[in-house]
Order: sequence, then C-alpha cells, then structure tokens
Amino acid sequence: MSVQHVDVLWQQRAACRGPNHDIFFPPSQMERRSEKRLRERRAKEICSSCPVLADCRTYALQIREQHGIWGGLTEGERRLVGGW
Repeated sequence: MSVQHVDVLWQQRAACRGPNHDIFFPPSQMERRSEKRLRERRAKEICSSCPVLADCRTYALQIREQHGIWGGLTEGERRLVGGW
C-alpha cells in the first residue's frame, strides 16, 4: 500500500480558519445561483490576502479536491487548471 505524505502545516496559517470557514463550502441545502456566486466571491476575497494561497492551491490540485474553494479556485476552476 502506498501512502502519499502531504505537508499540511500551512493550514494553521490559512486566512480561511475561523468563523467564516463555512463560506468556502456549499451549504447542505440548495442555494440559488446568485447566492452561490456571492458566497464564492466572498471566499475568494479572503483567499486573495491569504499568506498560504499558493500552498493551498497546490494541495487542492495535488489531491484533486472535489469540493469548496481552495487556493482561490472553485471546483470547476481547479478541474480546468489541473487538467482533470
């Protein structure tokens, strides 16, 4: 069995930690398209000033994260950038 080691210490310095972390992931109930765009825009604003944005983006692309805003990218944007 092969286990890939991924350094995640950068997560301790991420700007998304704290009371606003919910905006980085879709709610459990349906959200309107306009609500989704607003939530994603707010999350990306937080990402834009994050000291570990590059580490977060690399991590999400490396593990092919399927959900949420990571490194300032949505799920669809990560698929395009990552080529998967």
